[in-house]
Amino acid sequence: MCTSESTPPNILVRPGTGGLAPAARLPAPAAALPTTGAGSRRRRLWDLDGHAHCPVLGVCLPLPVLRKLARKVLGQQAPADDYELHCTAVAECKQRSALGAAVQRELDARYQQAVRQSALAKTDEALAAWWQQALERHDIAGPLWATLTHPRCTPQLAKQVEGDVHMLQHQVGMATRVDLLRFDALVKENAALVRELAAANQRSIRQEQEQTRLGQLQQAEMARLRTQLIGHESTAARLRHELSRLEAAARDLPARLALARERDELRQRQNELQQIVLQARSEANRQRRRAEEAEAMQQCIAPKPQRADADQLPALAERAILCVGGRPASVPAYRQLVERTGGRFLHHDGGVEDNASRLDTTLSAADLVICQTGCISHSAYWRVKDHCKRTGKRCIFVVNPSTAGLARALQAFAPAAEPGGDRPATTPVS
Repeated sequence: MCTSESTPPNILVRPGTGGLAPAARLPAPAAALPTTGAGSRRRRLWDLDGHAHCPVLGVCLPLPVLRKLARKVLGQQAPADDYELHCTAVAECKQRSALGAAVQRELDARYQQAVRQSALAKTDEALAAWWQQALERHDIAGPLWATLTHPRCTPQLAKQVEGDVHMLQHQVGMATRVDLLRFDALVKENAALVRELAAANQRSIRQEQEQTRLGQLQQAEMARLRTQLIGHESTAARLRHELSRLEAAARDLPARLALARERDELRQRQNELQQIVLQARSEANRQRRRAEEAEAMQQCIAPKPQRADADQLPALAERAILCVGGRPASVPAYRQLVERTGGRFLHHDGGVEDNASRLDTTLSAADLVICQTGCISHSAYWRVKDHCKRTGKRCIFVVNPSTAGLARALQAFAPAAEPGGDRPATTPVS
């Protein structure tokens, strides 16, 4: 309960003086309202039971609003401390004072809808039932004010309402403490999850870097073995040519025996070299399989693009095909695919390393633009789209950059490549 023993409820310090002066009072009513609810006029704030002012001010009136009213009425004498302000307001509202009248007007204006609804209750039983419904909805601010000031509110009902509010405040305080404990636990759990996520991201980055390094090593080893295989095949071809020449020269009978022996030796040497070639080819195939396995492991998160069927691709007839974006390692495959259809391949990386200003020149020289949206900058994307829209040039957007996606884009270009073909300026391709 609130107390205001430090300053009597009817005495306030007058601003600008060092002494005490009677607080501003409004004329007292001619007669007190009955407490049995027999009349038809609503009670005023100062007509309520002395225990009702504390819950009414604490529940029905927000503290910032109460402070604004106190400063307006009391001026500099309004207490700065929240608790002291509450106790002073409770004391002032127990009788008809300037602050009590201001609080009365504020509560009537703030909860006029609840007051109108409570007016439908013509008996104390109906009013008690209406209050119970509001309590179950946990909407008690307006109903509390409307119930306590209702002309049918009996002392027993007022005591019940005050008790309900008192217990509800205890429950709210306990729930708030439980929520704070749960919130602290959630904050700690979130911090732990953030740390775990950061560690997982670091592990993923390290694994990706290691896979990239292994893939590069496998590619280099495969290139070395291919070069070695070409050298062995050249040696075998030269030896076969030498054998053919020797056999052609052995036409005379006297020399045939000697040439036969020499031929046997050469054949034996050829067989040895063929074994060497077979071993080299076997080793190259084994290394190639290892490299393919490593590449499959590296690209496990993305399906390997299928090789486009050349018969299904349009004949581009020296048309300039500009590919904007794409992975650098896939550019040779893009070039091979376009040139296999008879087109001229142009490429711009979309602003990663190439100068973005060079993109306009490259766009002007192209007959068809294939924009791989996942590998270019926002600036390059809007330059491509604006240029194609302005010039009416065909532009196909590929969402997932791959050789298969490029092939599908070329297939989508097929109707426009044929005479009389008509397709929209921009076409999305997944």
